[in-house]
Amino acid sequence: MSPPVAPPGWSRWLVPPAALSVHLSIGQAYAWSVFKPPLESALGLSGTRSALPFQLAIVMLGLSAAFGGTLVERNGPRWAMTVALVCFSSGFLVSALGAATEQYWLIVLGYGFIGGTGLGIGYISPVSTLIKWFPDRPGMATGIAIMGFGGGALIASPWSAQMLKSFGSDSFGIALAFLVHGLTYAVFMTVGVLLVRVPRGEKPAASGPSALDGVQVSARSAVRTPQFWCLWLVLCMNVTAGIGILEKAAPMITDFFADGSTPVTASAAAGFVALLSAANMAGRIGWSSASDLIGRKNVYRVYLGAGALMYALIAWFGDSSKPLFVLCALVILSFYGGGFATIPAYLKDLFGTYQVGAIHGRLLTAWSTAGVLGPLIVNRIADHQEAAGRHGSSLYGLSFLIMIGLLAVGFAANEFVRPVHARHHIPAPREAADVARQQPESA
Repeated sequence: MSPPVAPPGWSRWLVPPAALSVHLSIGQAYAWSVFKPPLESALGLSGTRSALPFQLAIVMLGLSAAFGGTLVERNGPRWAMTVALVCFSSGFLVSALGAATEQYWLIVLGYGFIGGTGLGIGYISPVSTLIKWFPDRPGMATGIAIMGFGGGALIASPWSAQMLKSFGSDSFGIALAFLVHGLTYAVFMTVGVLLVRVPRGEKPAASGPSALDGVQVSARSAVRTPQFWCLWLVLCMNVTAGIGILEKAAPMITDFFADGSTPVTASAAAGFVALLSAANMAGRIGWSSASDLIGRKNVYRVYLGAGALMYALIAWFGDSSKPLFVLCALVILSFYGGGFATIPAYLKDLFGTYQVGAIHGRLLTAWSTAGVLGPLIVNRIADHQEAAGRHGSSLYGLSFLIMIGLLAVGFAANEFVRPVHARHHIPAPREAADVARQQPESA
């Protein structure tokens, strides 16, 4: 499938909606916590086991992005979006079969392995293209698209909760909900496949800069730089902290206020998940756009430093005030989303646009690691504390303190980021483009 080249006069503002149609769909992953209680009840799963499909999906997201990044650069966004559509939708269909037959391993295979592969390819499919369309505003451009991934749960969370209410929360009702998801997302993602285009030249906006201006570094060279691994650590720590709340959001807020005079209902918990999705979504466009003004390094100082403060407030005072708990969680999720949306622009600043999609794909292995660490820390500690007879907010105190430490590690790693040494540079931007056409970088 050849990358579709934009005809003369094509508006670059048509590309973000194409990206959004894919990212809003695959962003359903952030609504997984709505399915956790029904799956635990219907299939007799622990909190740790019910998190496994989500954890595997995030692992596969990072791995498929890392190994598929070069293919996305070579084959273009339409190919990548098509692969994402097939994998993500079929993953839901396999999961529906698993729920209907009460075969938990099929849910893990479908949602985790197959669907997770679609997540990774779909996630990186528009990023390199958007940066090339918007070399003047890379933070804003990637924020618009990646905003959809954060906002997917804003739609999927109440929608999933309503389907489970209508179909039932037994295994058959869960299967029907998975089936409807798979078919609906297939139709919606097709819009992006048909709409996406790549720019005709290196200067898509006549009055703007060239996409090949500045330093250019190949993906193979980038992974050999300390800058890449500092950013890997920054992303991993930021994601671990955010995903620890996000994956267990619905049961977490229920546990925190279970002993109060006004416990949180299932519908209110689902609404909390939707609010987190809104904060995640707003942070992606708001903070990434701000990074175009104040710089990537400064905005990551905010994510990691203020994020640690928010976790401290929840750990010490969260169970005494619902507004405080909700507000701090929303801020943490805005930083979480902003971190994802800002990282492609940070990579572009350091390594250029030459193979930024492939570099971004490799960096997303940090997300795979965080996808295991975050839920594992929160769920394992909560299960252990529950087995020891504890309940309520005491299930989460230790895991929140761990998150503060991880954010401090990420803050330190961000301080070590410096411009890439000249020995890693490709001599000239035009030469980089010529090399890219003649000898694509191997995966």
